[in-house]
Amino acid sequence: MRRARRLKVNLKAERLSGNGKHSVFIENISEHGILMLVPHSTDTKKFNSGMAVDLNLQLNSGGEISLACLVRWLCLNTPPDGLTDSIGLEIVNPPEPYRQFVRFLH
Repeated sequence: MRRARRLKVNLKAERLSGNGKHSVFIENISEHGILMLVPHSTDTKKFNSGMAVDLNLQLNSGGEISLACLVRWLCLNTPPDGLTDSIGLEIVNPPEPYRQFVRFLH
C-alpha cells in the first residue's frame, strides 16, 4: 500500500547517468514516489530494484529540483504496443522544495 496519494502530472526530467543526461517523463508523483516513463530500449533492462537513480525534475515554472531515488519496480512494454517503459521510483529523503511543490499541487 502506498504511503501517499499519487498526483497525475506531465513533467519533464533528466536522469543523470555517469557523464550523460537522459530525457524522461514523469507521469505521476507523490511526496515519496515517482512514476518515470522512459523510451523503450534494451538499456531499460539495466534497471534493477534498489538501483540508485538521480533525477533533475524540471518544473513548469522553469525551476529544477534534484532528487535521489531508488528503483522499486520496472514494467517493460514491448513495441509496437508500448513505446515507453515504466519505472517506479522511491525518493530518498525528499528535499523540502520538492515536498512544497507536491503540497502545492494538492
